[in-house]
Amino acid sequence: MNVSVVLFTSDLRVHDHPPLRAALGRGNAVVPLFVRDPAVARAGPAAPNRDAFLADCLTALDAGLRERGGRLVVRSGDPVDEVCAVVKEADADDVHMAAGCSGFARRREDRLRRALEADGRRLYVHDAVVTALPTGAVTPDGSDHYAVFTPYFRRWSRERLREPLAAPRVVRTPERIRSENVPARADVPAVSEGLAAGGEKEGRGLLTAWLARGADSYEEGHDDLAGDATSRLSPYLHFGAVSAAEVVHRARSRGGAGAEAFVRQLCWRDFHHQVLAARPDAAADDYRTRHDRWRRGKDADADLRAWREGRTGYPVVDAAMRQLAHEGWMHNRGRLLTASFLTKTLYIDWREGARHFMELLVDGDLANNQLNWQWMAGTGTDSRPNRVLNPVIQGKRYDPDGAYVRRWVPELAGLEGPAVHEPWKLTGLERARYDYPDPVVELADGLARFRHARGQDRDGAGD
Repeated sequence: MNVSVVLFTSDLRVHDHPPLRAALGRGNAVVPLFVRDPAVARAGPAAPNRDAFLADCLTALDAGLRERGGRLVVRSGDPVDEVCAVVKEADADDVHMAAGCSGFARRREDRLRRALEADGRRLYVHDAVVTALPTGAVTPDGSDHYAVFTPYFRRWSRERLREPLAAPRVVRTPERIRSENVPARADVPAVSEGLAAGGEKEGRGLLTAWLARGADSYEEGHDDLAGDATSRLSPYLHFGAVSAAEVVHRARSRGGAGAEAFVRQLCWRDFHHQVLAARPDAAADDYRTRHDRWRRGKDADADLRAWREGRTGYPVVDAAMRQLAHEGWMHNRGRLLTASFLTKTLYIDWREGARHFMELLVDGDLANNQLNWQWMAGTGTDSRPNRVLNPVIQGKRYDPDGAYVRRWVPELAGLEGPAVHEPWKLTGLERARYDYPDPVVELADGLARFRHARGQDRDGAGD
C-alpha cells in the first residue's frame, strides 16, 4: 500500500486543499498530521484565543476526515522529528504540505526536506494554499516583491487563480499510526468571553451567509464601526479553515461593487504575505526605517498601559481596545485608529502594539499583523508614512451617532449622539457624572511631538 503524509499547518480544512488532494492522487492511503510545535509558543506571547480557535479548527478537521473514513493524527514536538517518525511508522513515500511565507516556515520546510531526502523520501510543498496567489507569483521589474499595494493589486487582479478543489469523498488512514487526543477549547484557560467558534464548518457557513446578505453593502459600509459590516472571516482565513482562493472565486461569482471591494481587501492579505516572504526580517525590524527614537520610561509605560486597558480618554480608541479584549477580534477601522494613536499620538514603538495584538487577536497572522502595524507606524509600505488619524474626527466620521462607543464604553452610555466622542468638553457636575478618564495627551501636543520626531513640523490635528 502506497502511503503519503499530509502535514497540516495553516490550512485546517478538507475543501480546496491541494496537498491533501495531491497525496490522495499518489497513494492508497494518507496520514493527515498536525504537529503541536513548542517552538511556536516560545516564539511569541501567550495567545489563548488562538489556541482555543485552533482547538476548534482541529476538532472540525478531525470530524471532516472521519466523515470520509480517515482521521487526524496529532503529535507534539519538533515538527521535523515528528513528521519523520510518522513517515517511518507508516512507511510513507512522501510528505505534502502548504508553502509558508515567514522565515520560521521556510526554515521548517528546508529542515524537513533535508531530513526526508536523507532517508530517501520526498517533500512536496504546494503554493496558493494559504494565500490566493503564490507569494512570488507576481513581481515588478528589478525587485523580488511589490512594495506598494496599488500596482500589486493591478497585477494580482490580472492573474488567473487556480480553480478550487472539491473535498475528497474518501480518505483512508492507516489504523496503526499513534495519535494524541485532539485539543479541546475547554482545556484552554483565559479565553476572551466573546471569542467566535472556529472550524471549517463554521467558516464556510459564515462565508455563505455573508455573501448572501452582507457583500452587497460592503463597499459603503465596511468602515462603519457600529454597523459591523465586515465579513469576520479573518480568523478562518488565518487558520485556513476557509480557502483564500475559494473565497476570491466565490466573491467574484457574486459580483457587484461590494464583492469587488471585498476582493481588494483579500488582495491586501496576499500583498502582506508576499512582502514578508521577501523580507522576513520585517516581522521584527522596520521595513523602512524612520530612525525613530520611540518614547520609553515611566510616562510611556503608563500611556501604553492606558492604551491596552482602553482607558486613554479617547472613546473610539478605548471602545476598539475593549472590543479586542472581549472578542479577541477588532473592527478593521478600529485597528487603524488604535495603531495610529499608539505609534503617532503617543509615539510608542509599533512592536509594543503588535505584541499586544498578537496576545489577543484570534486572527493574529504574522504577516498581516506586523506589516499592518508598520503601515500605520509609517515604517512599512504606506506612501504617506507621516499621516496621523485624529480619533475625534475619525470617531465622528465612522461612528457618527456614537453607537459603537456606547456599546463598548458603557460608562459613557448616557451621552447622546456625537458628544460621546468628546466627553472632556463636559463641565462641572455633568462631567463628574461619568467615571471616565481625561485624555492621556492633548491631540495637538501628541501630533507636534510626532512631527518633530519625524522632522515634519507643521500645524494641524491630523485626519
